[in-house]
Amino acid sequence: MTQRAPRIHTEAAAIDRLKALQSELDAEMIAELHMQDGSVLVGTVVERPAIQQFLDSDGNEGSNGLLRLDSGEAPVQLLWLDQVQRVVRIGSR
Repeated sequence: MTQRAPRIHTEAAAIDRLKALQSELDAEMIAELHMQDGSVLVGTVVERPAIQQFLDSDGNEGSNGLLRLDSGEAPVQLLWLDQVQRVVRIGSR
């Protein structure tokens, strides 16, 4: 069964943007994530996010991704990849 996502993307430009973000996010890198809502999150990327197929609330299928970020606080945060505006690499573990 396909998982649900709050937003899905079907346009080539949006999917290319997700792929570009995915390529920037290496496992075990320490990153500063600038989010669409203006917040900034800092933590370690647990694993490179996978772009997957999801269903939206209307049952439409499209792409998005989940990013697991360990900010040192339990539990690890799950973030929707499409909500990341910009990635700044701080370092790696």
